[in-house]
Amino acid sequence: MGSQIFHGCFMVLIITASAWFITSSEGYKFYVGGRDGWVVNPKENFNHWAERNRFSVNDTLFFKYKKGSDSVLVVKKEDYFSCNATNPTQSMMDGDSEFKFDRSGPFFFITGNAYNCNKGQKLIVVVLAVRHKHYYPPKPTYPSPSAPLSSPVPVIDSPLPPSVSSPPSESPEAGGIDVPSGMRSPRPAPTSHKNFGSLRSELPTLLVVGLSVGIIVVLAPFSVV
Repeated sequence: MGSQIFHGCFMVLIITASAWFITSSEGYKFYVGGRDGWVVNPKENFNHWAERNRFSVNDTLFFKYKKGSDSVLVVKKEDYFSCNATNPTQSMMDGDSEFKFDRSGPFFFITGNAYNCNKGQKLIVVVLAVRHKHYYPPKPTYPSPSAPLSSPVPVIDSPLPPSVSSPPSESPEAGGIDVPSGMRSPRPAPTSHKNFGSLRSELPTLLVVGLSVGIIVVLAPFSVV
């Protein structure tokens, strides 16, 4: 089912494209003067009629007139304005004449009857130029010139002055020099020798007390008996 629908749509597209191609290649047929045809006094002036229409290359003009009593002549510009029928570039006299535009630009038509031509039986048609679509590649874009980079300023390491080692300060005991109190080095913290000496001096007392308590505990049961 889906394939049939797709096939039908494809065929419609092909037919439409073909019809458009044939129409565009063959152009349109314009009936000069409408129902009146190629006559002396049409309801609408021929040049007014031409101004209302747009003509392109491959379009065709159809001239309807009475064979043997009239004609259509393609002439130059100067012969158009002077109604000169003696030097046409093309003559049509069959009564049902067709003229196909093979180029763009102006075309000038007059009747072979000079009297009727001066009455207004003539026509100017301007065919539009064929416009080809030209492809113009985009212009290349270049980056805008940036501001010149400033050259880096070399950084020079200034040599540090040689360090001057201060002479060791002598203690008052060694050199007998009186050094201000703010510049004297702090004394080391006292060690725990003092605590150990005091504990050793109190050791005999602790031993005596301990022995006394032990003797009382041992002799207490005998005293009760």
